[in-house]
Amino acid sequence: MAKPTLRIVVGLAVCAAAAVMLIVDGREAENATEEARRRQLAERVFARGDKNGDGKITPSEFAPGWSGLFKRIDADGDGAISLEENSAFNERRARAGRSRRDADRDRPAPTLADVKYGPHERNVLDFWKAQSDKPTPLVVFIHGGGFRAGNKSAANPVDIRKCLDSGVSFAAINYRFRQTVPLTTILKEDIARAIQSLRHQSAEWNIDKAHVAAYGGSAGAGASLWLAVHDDLADPDSEDPVRRESTRLSAAGMRNGQATYDLEQWAKIIGVPESWAETYNFRDDLALYGVKDRTELASPRVLAMRKELDMLGFMDAGDAPVHLTNLAPNTDPKSLDAIHHHPRHSIAVKKKCDELGIDAAIVLAATPLTERVDMLDFFFDKFGMRAKD
Repeated sequence: MAKPTLRIVVGLAVCAAAAVMLIVDGREAENATEEARRRQLAERVFARGDKNGDGKITPSEFAPGWSGLFKRIDADGDGAISLEENSAFNERRARAGRSRRDADRDRPAPTLADVKYGPHERNVLDFWKAQSDKPTPLVVFIHGGGFRAGNKSAANPVDIRKCLDSGVSFAAINYRFRQTVPLTTILKEDIARAIQSLRHQSAEWNIDKAHVAAYGGSAGAGASLWLAVHDDLADPDSEDPVRRESTRLSAAGMRNGQATYDLEQWAKIIGVPESWAETYNFRDDLALYGVKDRTELASPRVLAMRKELDMLGFMDAGDAPVHLTNLAPNTDPKSLDAIHHHPRHSIAVKKKCDELGIDAAIVLAATPLTERVDMLDFFFDKFGMRAKD
């Protein structure tokens, strides 16, 4: 009886191996087919950009105002993008996306997800509760995206883990976009209210509401600075208990942020001609202020709005400490993106902080590695604690 059984087992093993080989071969064929589809799609997209059909894309054929992106794709720096350079750039972006997805898989699950802090669809936040017998400080992430895109899911898992491991709770918020409401409404009714709502939950969520910091990149950075320097929006007489809470911060962090949202000041801050907005066909300021053309920028209504959005103008000696990070080169900008995220924004904020005696740390490309202060360590120091080694 043993031999027939052995033959059956061996036969089954051979069949299984053959099945595995068929699966592997099938997957390889599927991957090859998918790779061919991607290559064909890339070639079609490249052909649309190559308007004169000479096999390369020159600056005149590229999207205006995006010279920085052109230079990143043009790997050999010959002033033209080849199909190979374009494909290599797309592959680098795909690898970066895969790396971010890998990081996201390591993201700690929030203690509470999509908690409503206001009446609108995007008035939601996620909260990670640090384990502690006493109330914990809180770090709040505000996503970027030009106030027209983005999501709280952009919070870096490394930041979340470092906070939790150090006994600091963490939150990430969504807010409405400028396509639906003015920037002043986003800042006051959404972002500031999120801070108030978190403070209102301090007893239940074990938060030390005297130690709250906020940070973000780009728009999230500017919003954090705005919170740090704006007068407290707390209304002690409000019937809404959330509005009675403070909007002030213990510290703010800016990564590639803007010094002010009175955008008419940018030319002086960055050192570009007053006509830069027309040069780059820039219309973001018109959208932010709700006007149709530049002649309206000096109207009383818009002047009042610009004043309300001017972080540099709000700064005074009693404001929260600020951490500033921008590793872009401090050279004259060649693109609209460089103007948005130029290190001279951070340099202007640091200069104003120094003039007023506000505690501020700045990390630039030229800052020696031994002198660079980590943003979260900066926050923890202001909380009166240290990061866990």
